[in-house]
Parts: sequence; structure tokens; C-alpha cells
Amino acid sequence: MTTDHYDFWLFDLDGTLVDIEPSYPTAVMSEVGDRLGVGFSEEEARVLWYGIGGARDEFLARREVDPERFWETFHEVENPTDRANATYLYDDAERFLASCEVPVGLVTHCQDYLTGPVLAELNIADWFDTVVCCDDDIGWKPDPTPVERAMRDLGLVDGTGRPMTDGGTEPAGALVGDDPDDIGAARNAGLDGIHVQRRPPAVDGRCVWGDRRVDSLLDLR
Repeated sequence: MTTDHYDFWLFDLDGTLVDIEPSYPTAVMSEVGDRLGVGFSEEEARVLWYGIGGARDEFLARREVDPERFWETFHEVENPTDRANATYLYDDAERFLASCEVPVGLVTHCQDYLTGPVLAELNIADWFDTVVCCDDDIGWKPDPTPVERAMRDLGLVDGTGRPMTDGGTEPAGALVGDDPDDIGAARNAGLDGIHVQRRPPAVDGRCVWGDRRVDSLLDLR
């Protein structure tokens, strides 16, 4: 399907539309490591921050760090204001979303207490017709539930997943993200999964295979 025929767009946030100044993950993970009694190098901090394709879980298992304790400590360390101030918007994201004429939603693993300040700081909250922050209740990508929640919020499907578009046709949409979990969530929800490759595969240690891969969101036009 060509992108001209999509009825809606869904996007991941971190690593897709926005990213973080490199010094910030290092500083946060250093403090997390100190509190856990485990030192993290700069490269390990990057792995822990992006966690592409389950790399974070693999690393924590090797270092014998309990994931639940890691996340509890991480959320204690992270300051929403500092996070927002260290976040920047990709130029192509601004240019692409400014031209969208169909509903746009955000489906992110970034928690609500962090997502709100980031969107406000970058002045982009009004870009999105719905924002779904994954959690234990809603589910986590690649679970399709957060994606289906966004589609309901956009008025595309009802509570049973039946189309609400004119004629009852299935709404055609895509989820754009930088992580395999984004692509998996898209496919599990019956959408196209588009991978935006923000970093070389050699840096992430893997190649993400979506329905389409782009280096810039402007390639979606």
C-alpha cells in the first residue's frame, strides 16, 4: 500500500520522532548503576537506554540485575524536567507531521509522567489526536493492545475492534518506529510496520525488518 492511502498514522516517540542528548543517558544510567551497586560504561548506558530488540533484558540478565528493581531505580532517578530539556526533535519529524492530513496518534513506552513534559517542552502535544503510554495495564509493544487502544481513541474501531469508518471497511494505517517491538505491534494489530533507521544496524547490533524501511520520515511522502 502506498502511504497516500493510509487513513491514519501511529508513531513511536523515543528514537523515532525525538531523541536525547548523548550525555543524558550516560548520566542517568551512571546514577542508576551507583544505586544498584553495578557500574555501567558509556556503551552499556546506550544499550540500557535504547534496548533495541530486547538487548536491555539480555544485558540485565548477564549482569544479574533484576529488571523490576532496575526500572524502579530508573524511575526514581529520572527527572521529567531534565528529560524534557535534554530531548530534541528530529527535523524530518516536524516537517512530515506538519503535512499530515489524516489522524495521527502516538504509542510509546515512555511513561506518562515523562511523555507529558517532553511534548510540552517541544511544543508538539497538539500534533497528536491521541497519546497512548504503555504500562502494565494497557500492555507493552509488541502486544497489539496499545495500538488498538489508539485506534479506538481515533474513532477508527469500536470496543470490539469492528471498523467505524464509512462503509465498515477496515481502516488502513501504519505504525512507524525504530524498534522491532514497534514493527511487531503493528503487525499484531493488522497494520503496516515501517522502520525508521535512525542508527546504523552495526550500532544497534541487529537489522529491523519491517514492511518498509526509511532513513527519513520525509521518504514516506
